[in-house]
This record gives sequence, structure tokens and C-alpha cells, in this order.
Amino acid sequence: MDLIEGVGESSSPPRSFGAYDLRNDVYNRLVENGHEEAVSNPEFRDLLDAHFNRLPPSYGLDVNMDRVEDILLHQKLLAMAKDPEKRPVYHIRFLESTYTRTDSDGDQQFISALSTPGPSCDTSDEGVVPTHKRIKDCAIDFEPCSKLEDLNLDVKRNPEDMEERYLTKNHSGRQELSHVPIHEVIFSTTDKPKLLSQLSALLSDIGLNIREAHVFSTTDGYSLDVFVVDGWPVEDTDGLIKAMESAVARSEGSWSRSSYSHSAVEKALSAEAKSGDWEIDRRFLKMGDRIASGSCGDLYQGVYLGQDVAVKILRSEHLNDALEDEFAQEVAILRQVRHKNVVRFIGACTKFPHLCIVTEYMPGGSLYDYLHKNHNILELSQLLKFAIDVCKGMEYLHQKNIIHRDLKTANLLMDTQKVVKVADFGVARFQNQGGVMTAETGTYRWMAPEVINHQPYDQKADVFSFAIVLWELVTAKVPYDTMTPLQAALGVRQGLRPDLPKNAHPKLLELMQRCWEAVPDNRPCFSVITSELETLLQEVQITSEVVNGT
Repeated sequence: MDLIEGVGESSSPPRSFGAYDLRNDVYNRLVENGHEEAVSNPEFRDLLDAHFNRLPPSYGLDVNMDRVEDILLHQKLLAMAKDPEKRPVYHIRFLESTYTRTDSDGDQQFISALSTPGPSCDTSDEGVVPTHKRIKDCAIDFEPCSKLEDLNLDVKRNPEDMEERYLTKNHSGRQELSHVPIHEVIFSTTDKPKLLSQLSALLSDIGLNIREAHVFSTTDGYSLDVFVVDGWPVEDTDGLIKAMESAVARSEGSWSRSSYSHSAVEKALSAEAKSGDWEIDRRFLKMGDRIASGSCGDLYQGVYLGQDVAVKILRSEHLNDALEDEFAQEVAILRQVRHKNVVRFIGACTKFPHLCIVTEYMPGGSLYDYLHKNHNILELSQLLKFAIDVCKGMEYLHQKNIIHRDLKTANLLMDTQKVVKVADFGVARFQNQGGVMTAETGTYRWMAPEVINHQPYDQKADVFSFAIVLWELVTAKVPYDTMTPLQAALGVRQGLRPDLPKNAHPKLLELMQRCWEAVPDNRPCFSVITSELETLLQEVQITSEVVNGT
């Protein structure tokens, strides 16, 4: 569970409308188009304002005035998502066809797009349906992006001009054109941790590739997620709707928020030793200020038996089997670890529904805040000490066959002596000997390409995340700060890495590049990284002593 606001996987760079509010134009356009509800319902304008007010300002930036009826579609989807029996609600439609050119050397290159005329969007009750019912097809005329930096909705080019280009290329005899249908999938359901990962995994299970994603959270706890995808071989959506229906059915239990069985906690903890030494007695737990909030829980400062503690509390109204299982996994892992560079576990409340995890309080806060909110620029020696602390904690975890799976500066905390400790084991897992993992989890800006691609991965995925952490320590910048998290993930999948910082120590740059190698086996393990960083720190300290004449 990510409890750090603003650094989660679906956070976006801050954007604002400025002085321009487009909702007047949207309303006027709907009236001009003769939309029945806009013309006849005196409360329609208030409902439109309420819709925009539920969503972040970035939603308005994606509105296409030539397609304002899409806003009504979004309204209906969000309204239907309030019914637990219908979640997730989804809408699927064919958008257009793109073409890729295959050169003589076999490389494929996106050329352009041909929009296919089709019926206008139907936002009647028959056109928007919950899971397991067909949705009417609507053609949309925008060109999907071929470049990472163009991942916003653009106006299409002239299709007649593009068709002539395709024919010219096709008859040259040197290149072959491949037809690629593009579809749009819109989801609406309750917002929760790792929802974006869950939805992208659902699309991947069907064989779809995400070209664009526009992800929005409402103020009242719902999500609106718009994906532009390829990978479905035909324009007709009948088969895709059936495939989505099956995929959702296979993951049925993970969508419910009304499942309050605490069997997951009992099952995971039953094999453990008796809990008398770590079960927290709530009578002795004094709660203080809230430190951070997440979609399913809150983090508080507190006092337990005279010592300062941090308390992560799961909100009972959000509990379901999946969240309880995550809680139980975190408790099981924390009970197994004790190291000076891992946040110390004090105990947990496992008495349903009052679930919480108590750890030592880290007054220094996170490295994310230290770098990006407090704007600290690190001296090389301090940078190396931080990095060595992280490596020692991760080396210990890997020796215990634990993969953290969400290593990032927000999950690296400092004590009063600026000792860094690895924290937040909400998605960490024990790696079974000889086993592989394929589930996408973590935070996109720090996520390894094999995890993004749903390929088998191991502890080397944590090494990739460490490379991004190391880059942060060197630059004091947020990784890919001009992109949304999903744009960054799409880029990493295609080989994108952060720009190498100028004036950084060459050995750090070389280590960074080895740690973010695309091939996991080419990345060093944490014991090697620790040794190299300690050697470099000794060199830096000796050089400093010589310069200072000591």
C-alpha cells in the first residue's frame, strides 16, 4: 500500500487549467449538437459541473471538443460503477487502423493512421453497459501517438493523404505494410492501491499492448481509466468484448470491496509461531498525528509502551481478501527480518477488522522528501553513505529470499543519525527456490522492464529500481519528471533510461548503467554493489583528507 501522496504509480505532473474553464464550451457544444438532456434538463449544467469537480484538472486537458459526448459516456460509466455487482464497468470500441512498415532488415516502424468512419457515440442506456454485456462500437478520429512524448490525444491527419502514402509505400517493393487495428478500453471501478497495475495486467492477459493511458481518480473514491491499445487483430469488437468478459471473470474476486472474510489473514499467519510476542495490545497504543494517507489506509505517528512508533492502519470499509492477503504477507515478512538498514517491526493488530502494522518511528522522514521537498543537494560522501545503507538492507533481504518489489526513495526512511532503512513491505514477497514471478507490481518510475512486460523476474528487478534511486541521489530530481508514470513505463519498456547526469563521478555513472541493464542477468547483485560503493567512499574520504591536509 503506497501511503506517500504524490509519488504513487498513477500520480501525474501537476497541471492546471489556468484562467480557462472549458466546461462552458462543453455545455454550449452539447446544446448546439441538440443533445436531449442538455436541452431539456434544467439540472444538466449542475450535473456537468459536478462531473468536472469530481475529477482532477488534468481531465479537462484531455477533452476533445469534437467529441464532447465522450464526457457523457464517462459520467454514465462512473455512475454505474457505484453498483458493486457491476464493477468493473468497461466500454470497448474500435478507434481506427494504423499501419506499420517492415523494412528489408525486418525492423518495424509506425507510419501513420487511417481513421475508419463509423457511427457516432451512443450514450444512451443501451450504449453503456456493465461487465458481461456488449457495448456499441463508436469510431473515434484521433491518431494514436508513435512517440513517447506525444502520449496525448491529437487531431487526426487527412486520411485520404495517408491512404495515398500507404499505397506508394506498399507498391515500392521494398517495404511491407501491416494493418494494426486500434481499440479503446475505458474502465470505471473503485479506486484502490495498484489498480493501474491490475488493469494493465488484465489487458496484457488478453494480449493487448497499451499505447496510451489516461488515468483519473475522483474525489469520492472511483477511477476512470482510458486505455488506447493494439494487439487485437480485427476491427470488430465482438471477440474482444468476450475476451474481456472472460478475463474479468477469472479475476472476479479481486474487484469486490464487499468481501470481509478474514480467512486470508488467518491462513497466512496460522503457520507462524504463536503471536503472543508481537500481537499489539491496542489498549497500550496511543495514536498521534497522521503522517500520510493512501486510498485504503493511513500512516500515523504513535507511542507504544513508551517508544515512538509508526502505525499503518487499514480502513475497515476498504477491506477485501486481496488487501488482507497483502497485509498478512507484510506481517509475515516483517517478522522474519531484523537488520540495522531495515525498518524494525514491533508488532501488528490482526484482530479483524482492526488491522494495523506497528514499526519503529523514523523521524528523518523519507529520502523522497529529503531530496524533492526539502531540496537537499547531496555531497558525494553523504550520497555514498545513503546508497551503501540501502544496499546493505537490500543485500540482507535478498539473502533471506525476499524481493521488495517497490524499492524507491519514498520507501527509504531515515533516523535521527541519517541512517537509511528500507521500509514498506506491502508488496514484498518471499521468492521460492526455483520459482518465478510475473505479476506487475511496484511503482512505474522505478519499475524494471521485465516487470512492466509481465515477464518472469527475480531479485534483479530490485537492482534496477536501485539504479533509479541512485540516479535520484545524484541528481536530486524525480525520475522522468516531464512524463506521467505510465508514459515513463512505456518508455522504459522501449529502452528509455534517465539522462546521465553531468559532472557525476564516473564510477557512479558506470555502476548506474550496469544496474539498469535491460537484461537482468547483466546487473550486479547487491553484495557487489555494496563492495564497489564502499571502495569508492574510501577513495573519496582519502582524497578529502589529502585536500584538507589532515
